[in-house]
Amino acid sequence: MKITTHSAEETIALGKRIAEFLKGGDVIAFEGDLGAGKTTITRGICLGLGLPDNVTSPTFSLVNEYRGEKNTLAHFDMYRIESSEDLYLTGFYDYIEEGCVVAVEWSENIKDALPEGAITVRLERLDDNTRIIEISGDERFDAAWD
Repeated sequence: MKITTHSAEETIALGKRIAEFLKGGDVIAFEGDLGAGKTTITRGICLGLGLPDNVTSPTFSLVNEYRGEKNTLAHFDMYRIESSEDLYLTGFYDYIEEGCVVAVEWSENIKDALPEGAITVRLERLDDNTRIIEISGDERFDAAWD
């Protein structure tokens, strides 16, 4: 499924819509170049899960955790992950086992380690405002926009 957004607000709204279909343990594997909107759509997912909207890119921390009363989202940046040992040390697997929703920027770098059933969200930046966003990997989202 492909969706075009024309502003950061529309990308956030799409993230909120995606959140309606998420459950604990889901892994969202984001793919897209720098500036494609990965953090923006994650902000929408957090809002849709009832979490704080103070979402920032986890570039320097590797993982940002957003906790609410009912949900937790672990937001990873895998740009600098170079080995399975690096991945293990981030706590990636622990968050999945704990039933957190896990959002992974630069998921291409850990493609072989992603769990079966990971939801792939590809973001393509066309200009300052426009994004083409493709969601695949789970049929829950096919019904979302029928």
